[in-house]
Amino acid sequence: MTNIKIGTRGSKLALTQTNFVADKLKKAIPDAEVEICVIKTSGDIMQDVSLLTIGGQGVFVKEIEEALLSEKIDLAVHSMKDVPGENPEGLIFSAILPREDVRDVLVSRNNIKLEFMPKGAKIGTGSQRRGAQIKALLPDVSIVPLRGNIETRIKKIETENINGVILAAAGMKRNGLTEKITQFLPVETMLPAVGQGALGLQIRKNDDELAKACAVLNDAATSVEVAAERAFLRTLGGGCRLPIAALGKLDGQMLTLEGMLAAPNGTTVIREKISGTIKDAEEMGKKLAEIVLDKGGRRLMDLMC
Repeated sequence: MTNIKIGTRGSKLALTQTNFVADKLKKAIPDAEVEICVIKTSGDIMQDVSLLTIGGQGVFVKEIEEALLSEKIDLAVHSMKDVPGENPEGLIFSAILPREDVRDVLVSRNNIKLEFMPKGAKIGTGSQRRGAQIKALLPDVSIVPLRGNIETRIKKIETENINGVILAAAGMKRNGLTEKITQFLPVETMLPAVGQGALGLQIRKNDDELAKACAVLNDAATSVEVAAERAFLRTLGGGCRLPIAALGKLDGQMLTLEGMLAAPNGTTVIREKISGTIKDAEEMGKKLAEIVLDKGGRRLMDLMC
């Protein structure tokens, strides 16, 4: 293996994450040359429309996966929260890296915390999941749809007269913007997206040599947690774009998995939790999804999908 082409989005955050992976690969395979290939995705190109309009989940990975399948690149680096539940035929995740902070954060005008926001406050987010949970907590606030990179969203606090924006803690930390954070939102308040805080390395299924090289970068605990969360997402299905959240937490051999399905306006939030053993991670994801569906999720989908 002499040359590894890594595909990634071109945002500052994506490049920071990919350079981190490239450095790790160079140490794991000293004789390999690593090349970073920037690929524009639908989500990057169409900045003036909502993610739901252009396809929702998957708009930041589709073109990268196509480049991988056509052998234009050898490896893709994804933020796992951007990856749909179903993996395309012929592709696998060879490693899930150690997880960063899973929480969401608030960046606000005058550092006002979420619980002290005035009635009618404008909170910016590009995520239905975040919007639904904010509305469930604070029905009187207004959710303002936002697109763009982290820096652009933060600037909109001033340029669009927004009271605050909700962002991923992992992205803020990886971009060196921790000092701008007003408040870390506890997972009890804001359950994260499936795979949030985790990076995944995706390769072609038949690339055994690269799979072996990537395997040394895999974090077993994060891999188990994300597998359970993604099974929850898959079982709920991708045809209906309702807000979905899930978080697995491994403690020794025991796994706790919490999942949520909600109405976009936050009037209905179905949130359940189960525990089991590490060997049952994917089955737990399926089981939790069925519990959520039985406790009102199926009716919610029938009404809104």
